[in-house]
Amino acid sequence: MITLENVGLRYGGGPEVLRDLTFEIPARSFQFLTGPSGAGKTSLMRLLSLSLRPSRGFMGLFGRDVATLTRQDVPGLRRRIGVVFQDFRLLDHLSTYDNVALPLRIQGRAPSSYRSDVLELLKWVGLAQRRHAFPPVLSGGEKQRAAIARALITQPDILLADEPTGNVDPPMAHRLLRLFLELNKLGTSVVIATHDIHLMDQVDARRLILFEGSLEASP
Repeated sequence: MITLENVGLRYGGGPEVLRDLTFEIPARSFQFLTGPSGAGKTSLMRLLSLSLRPSRGFMGLFGRDVATLTRQDVPGLRRRIGVVFQDFRLLDHLSTYDNVALPLRIQGRAPSSYRSDVLELLKWVGLAQRRHAFPPVLSGGEKQRAAIARALITQPDILLADEPTGNVDPPMAHRLLRLFLELNKLGTSVVIATHDIHLMDQVDARRLILFEGSLEASP
């Protein structure tokens, strides 16, 4: 699904923040991306989500060479990638329902065509009773689940979650992890960037370990 071969990334003329990364993310797989603060986890997640392109090396995404993608190619590929941000990025003036439905509205879909899908997804993440609430009155765990639902509403092939449990307590972190595992069982590849060792120890999953921009381990 995603292939990196000797990939490097630098910002402008600065030093490389990612160096010689070579690994694959197979379809229907589950893995953690970890490493100390400043190791390059967020930069790598931005590469995987097509927010950035490699400075060198080869990156393949859904059978396409990222280096050859045109501006017109990118939106269609991005729709196959769901992203959950650490800071939620919910819009405070929209209800939980409307935040989750936003990607479909942007696509120009008629509200009647997706209402049942949004309601079902809100039920799946445990927010059916909070669909009319606005982000300022939601708890951290509720905001994170709303962000997960928004990332999933387009039925992506891969979900990238950047520190999804960083703003919630341990019981909620465990609940979120169960949601990611259930999603993976349904066929979506999942990449969770985290420094939470306790969270990773709950799952027998592959760990991509970054240290100073290089991949230290990839079982």
